[in-house]
Amino acid sequence: MEKYIKQRRTIRKYSSAPVEPQLLNQLLSVAEQTPTMGNLQLYSVVVTRSDEAKRQLAPAHFSQPMVTEAPVVLTFCADFRRTTLWAEQRQASPGYDNFLSFINAATDALLYCQTFCNLAEARGLGTCFLGTTVYMPEAIIDALHLPRLVMPVATITLGWPAEEPAQSDRLPISAIVHEEQYHDYTPADIDSHYATKEQLPENRHFVEINNKQTLAQVFTDCRYTRRDNEAMSATLLKALRRQGFLE
Repeated sequence: MEKYIKQRRTIRKYSSAPVEPQLLNQLLSVAEQTPTMGNLQLYSVVVTRSDEAKRQLAPAHFSQPMVTEAPVVLTFCADFRRTTLWAEQRQASPGYDNFLSFINAATDALLYCQTFCNLAEARGLGTCFLGTTVYMPEAIIDALHLPRLVMPVATITLGWPAEEPAQSDRLPISAIVHEEQYHDYTPADIDSHYATKEQLPENRHFVEINNKQTLAQVFTDCRYTRRDNEAMSATLLKALRRQGFLE
């Protein structure tokens, strides 16, 4: 498994070859061995294959081409509905309509999603993780008919790769590991940790075409702005209220 993770790439272009249901179900089943809070498996996954259903999902993901072009789209959901219904039908009194329960279910769903991705990529499949899932969650809720206490938290496109893109750069391990306790970063630490990333030709080009002075400015001023973050935070909170995780 280690070699597959070391070699992994985000795949956005897929061949027309189908992902057979038997293979997909096998991978989803094996992924169930993922750690889960209280052994409750607080997640569900919606498998989208039809062209029409993918077209309905696409706007929620900013109409990125791989949403409609990939053979399969998987939406991983934080799901406390199933557990709640089980409790109610067994003379128990569930209390899972709150933010803590959402966090627990979201953690379960994201762990399950990552295990599935590792298994799929080890079998030669390609994936692309769509962070857009939490940007416009209500559109996904509507498209997939998600009921109360079910919240989308992750989406991946899945298929057989039709490209071999370069691997994305990563920070050195020294940038993310803290021994015994958290050690805050000095200016020298920041310079050291980000030096390689900032000097990559593709990132220097990124700065140039966005008319910025630094790579950090590309992220703060263009890609993930305060205005967008605050607007999408409000949208996310609204969706959590709608699905019963917030009052």
